[in-house]
Amino acid sequence: MLAPQSHEKLLTVIDLPQPTGADLWPPEDSRPAARLHKPLRAVVGAVELILAALAVWGAFACWKAGVVPVVITYGEATTLESQRYFGGPLAGAIGLGVLAAILVVDAIRQFLLAVRAKGRKPKD
Repeated sequence: MLAPQSHEKLLTVIDLPQPTGADLWPPEDSRPAARLHKPLRAVVGAVELILAALAVWGAFACWKAGVVPVVITYGEATTLESQRYFGGPLAGAIGLGVLAAILVVDAIRQFLLAVRAKGRKPKD
């Protein structure tokens, strides 16, 4: 960084022009207020609940595909039973479970906005 020359004057915050009443930021918002109360949101919430139920069903199917029983028999007396886990289907099951949880939370939000949300009262 270059050092200031002796003939240059450094400006401070006080030297800068100060805003007046008309220049204050941010300006008032002139847009109409958005409506949160929309009954169509209940339909969106119902669709999300259906998708969440499908995601839970898919999670159980993936989990079942990810755990495979293995049975080995040696002779007549010895039987070894174990389970083999496959990471891909198990990760898919966890991901579908998380997706279902997010969909349920958003469906609750959509239902509440469809039923309860009212517009703000204008300030006098």
